[in-house]
Order: sequence, then C-alpha cells, then structure tokens
Amino acid sequence: MSSQNALAQWEGREYDHNPKSGDWYWALGIIAVAGTVAAILFSNYLLATLIVVGTIALALHAAKEPPLHRFALVEKGIMIGEELHPFEKMISFSVLEDVQGTLPPMISIKTESWFSPHLIIPLAGVNPDAVYAYFLQHVDEGEHTHSFTDLVAAWLGF
Repeated sequence: MSSQNALAQWEGREYDHNPKSGDWYWALGIIAVAGTVAAILFSNYLLATLIVVGTIALALHAAKEPPLHRFALVEKGIMIGEELHPFEKMISFSVLEDVQGTLPPMISIKTESWFSPHLIIPLAGVNPDAVYAYFLQHVDEGEHTHSFTDLVAAWLGF
C-alpha cells in the first residue's frame, strides 16, 4: 500500500477483544455436551459432529485477539491491508456512531462480493467526517442495521 496515493491511512481491529472468563468456557462446554448428547440420542451423528467442531472453533476464536489491520482510503476505494475494495463493487455505506461515545465511529459497507458482503471498518485515528464526505461522492448512503449474526455475536461477547 503506497502512502503517496492514500488520502487517509489508519489502523484498527475489526472488533474489540473481550477476554472470556473460565465460567464462559464452562457454559460453552456444558451447552455443547448437552447438544451433542441430544443429537446422538436422536441418531443425528452429523449434527453431533457439527456441534463439537463448532464449539472448538468458537472457543479458539474467543481466545485469540483480533489482528491489527491497516486501512487506507484511496481514489478507487478502500484498502484493507493489500486488498482493494473498489467503490464500483460497493452497494451502499453508512457511518455508525456509538451513542455513549465510548467506541470509535465505524463505517459499514455493503458490497457485491460473495466473500465479504458486509465490511465494518473502525474509524479510529482518522477524521470520520472526511471519510464520510469522500464516500458520499462515490457510493450511495443507506441505512444499515445490525444483522442477526451481529446480535448473536454481541450476545456471546464478541
């Protein structure tokens, strides 16, 4: 990512890491064991396997701290690391602000991409008004609400 053509550059994590307590892991394990036993009692071995694998993946994800990403606003779109997300592939955007003001504003971007249809990028360390103004020149603004997945992730402490 070249700093000469970047209009703005900043760093951020895709989510705040909330360390989980031992009780959280115990609750996860108890729920997983109950679900696995129920699936086995109903002879649904595929579901039992899926519960075990999903529980392991969730526990590993909960334990790790999210990586620090580099963002750059460039003429053609937004760079996340070395990957360009062009304005032409964006459907709409919205700047989300925390009501209490404790979290930095974030930009929510809906794209045409199958692999990353919804990007949420923290705007800490950059002027959110300038990013908003630049995006407004290139992408339609839309109302973005939290998806069911976002609500479940927040409930689980992610």
